[in-house]
Amino acid sequence: MVEAAGPFPASRSLKSRVVTAVLSLLVVGGVVVALAAFAYGRQAARTAYDRLLLGAANDIAETIQITEGRPAVDLPVSAFELLALAPDDRIFYAVRDAAGTLITGMQADLAPPPRAPAGARFFDDRFGPERARFVTVPRRFAERDYSGTIFVTVGQTLRARETMALGLTRDALIAAGFAGVVLLVLALLMVERALGPLNAIARDLSARDPHDLTPMSAEVPAEMAVVIGAMNRFMGRLERQVEAMRNLISDTAHQLRTPVAALRVQAELAAEEPDPSRAHAMNARIARRSRALGDLLDQMLSRALVIHRSDAARREAVDLREVALGVIEAGDHELVAPGREVVLSIGEAPVEVMGDALSLAEAAKNLLVNALRHGAGRVEIGAGIETGIETGIETGNKVGRAILWVADAGPGPAPEVLERIGARFERNAAARGKSAGLGLSIARAVAEACGGRLALEPGPNGFRTALILPALPATAEDRP
Repeated sequence: MVEAAGPFPASRSLKSRVVTAVLSLLVVGGVVVALAAFAYGRQAARTAYDRLLLGAANDIAETIQITEGRPAVDLPVSAFELLALAPDDRIFYAVRDAAGTLITGMQADLAPPPRAPAGARFFDDRFGPERARFVTVPRRFAERDYSGTIFVTVGQTLRARETMALGLTRDALIAAGFAGVVLLVLALLMVERALGPLNAIARDLSARDPHDLTPMSAEVPAEMAVVIGAMNRFMGRLERQVEAMRNLISDTAHQLRTPVAALRVQAELAAEEPDPSRAHAMNARIARRSRALGDLLDQMLSRALVIHRSDAARREAVDLREVALGVIEAGDHELVAPGREVVLSIGEAPVEVMGDALSLAEAAKNLLVNALRHGAGRVEIGAGIETGIETGIETGNKVGRAILWVADAGPGPAPEVLERIGARFERNAAARGKSAGLGLSIARAVAEACGGRLALEPGPNGFRTALILPALPATAEDRP
């Protein structure tokens, strides 16, 4: 298996966890099997040796005869042959009449056997220092010379029974142990096979180029498909972040090279210009270019921030009315176009969408600044729910349409320019030399990150740019 790289200590492997789990299962199962086998062995040994005791007692009972009005016993050899099947055990026998008088056999202080309706009765007691098992068999006589019941009691110690029970338990444990070893080996083989796709993924990642963030397409079990999907989504977010960084570097190299070179040249010329009036004019141009360069840097950083937050920021319910109000209260438009009339147009009903408030505010600010710089007449900013259905990009479900818009009284760009506007560095004729086209690019990135789109809509009363976003269902339903 490919070893994990990095400073993080490796935790226990899956193999060791499976081995521990299987061994724990085998230990618990072994204890259960041992107890069950011992119980079964004791029961089997008791049944087998109880039959021997019963057979010996019946043999003795069959030999009882009444002679001259008194019972007599001729002990059969077969009875002792049965008891001899347990050679290590001590045996006991006694024949008594109905009064309890010993006719033949061994005298012992035994507890009376439990009463039973009829037939043989088994009971446990002690025979000297050892525990023993006894059986009492009755034989009833109803003759002229003798009438009554003769009781035959035969007993045996428990050594053979315990040996048999332990033997059965040992055999069961041997079989269970062998099965456990086989199970453990099979579990290790299955784990090794199950980890094959994981090892293949590790090898694939180790062999990849550091800049290769394409999704992984390895065939893996269903349980690991979730991990691969999460990894692919993570690499997708990482690739977008890397692409944003590349774009920022590219934008910086593309946009700053010429302005910085021009500033340097003009500064050198101004430093060498002997005419004070010409030097003052050059300094004024340097100041204008510096302000334009500052605006360009602000837009570039804003675009990089928006793209970063599209993946990093958590989405939450945002009221577009508050976004529009916040842009007006910030007062940036007074610095861009002093004295220009800017009107806020919002209603009482909430206009809520799922998005990032900071990114939406940045997009609205860029739309407003774009209208102030390139539009004409009064500029109006507002938010609302409009009639129509918009399909969400991420969910594919049809939802209400929420709009954050900025409108001015100007005609807007030409139709052929509308097809290209919103891309990075796109300039229209009216804005040549004043903008790098990043403002609408920022707005478009925000709209797409929120599952919507950027709309550029010329009309008879002016030109409108709008973020058309999927509204929250509750907001759409509140619309009359």
